[in-house]
Amino acid sequence: MGLIHPDATIHPSAVVEEGARIGADCRIGPFALIGPEVVLGQGVEVKSHAVITGDTEIGADGVIFSFAVVGEVPQDLKFAGEHTALRIGARVRIREHVTVNIGTAGGGGTTRIGDDCLLMAGCHIAHDAQVGDRVIVVNCAAVAGHCVIGDDAIIGGLAGIHQFVRIGRGAMIGALAMVAHDVIPHGLVQGPRGALEALNLVGLKRRGASRAEIAALHEAFETLRAGEGSFRERARALGDSDSALVREVAAFVLGPSERQFLTPE
Repeated sequence: MGLIHPDATIHPSAVVEEGARIGADCRIGPFALIGPEVVLGQGVEVKSHAVITGDTEIGADGVIFSFAVVGEVPQDLKFAGEHTALRIGARVRIREHVTVNIGTAGGGGTTRIGDDCLLMAGCHIAHDAQVGDRVIVVNCAAVAGHCVIGDDAIIGGLAGIHQFVRIGRGAMIGALAMVAHDVIPHGLVQGPRGALEALNLVGLKRRGASRAEIAALHEAFETLRAGEGSFRERARALGDSDSALVREVAAFVLGPSERQFLTPE
């Protein structure tokens, strides 16, 4: 057995491989499997039949539900068995049948998920994805390799996020959308081919954005939609705004990207 805190509770039928580190107050249910490189922070609960493997660390008070598979090798034919990792923050809830893969050498080596995320049943987080804090990925949505998902984003049910796509902070991706291009912070994407239709007003209000801030974002959205010049030139014109939210959008558009952008419609 590995380094198991005496306050941890492990069902007799669970398998905790030698080398695993299990923190205080962890609870590991029947027939769960914990691999030899796994580190569980204080208070993590692993329910029955869940699998946690690979070089995987899970922060305090997370819950891994039944039949989730966390830390398995990437679904990438270029993966050659190199040592890579998965890092998951605190208080993350990973529901039934979720799959989260470790990274690849070509993608930076580490898949990351921030604090307070909710990964609903059947969703997938692929290799080298970088997922921020308080992100919700709804049932059966898929986040492909190398994606970057900003804090407070919501990925709707059955949505698909193409590899290398960036989803900005606070963006909302509607159910069934296929997103093949970057999405600006606080954007609202809907439709089967992922059209950037508006701002995520509900999310902005929930996070306490003022009327003035929302009005400034509306004006910036119209500039991006119908202003003069290329999309990046329109974004550059927003960089001197008095609004921090508008400057955030401008910086996102002008930042490095492997994809094109969804442009406002």
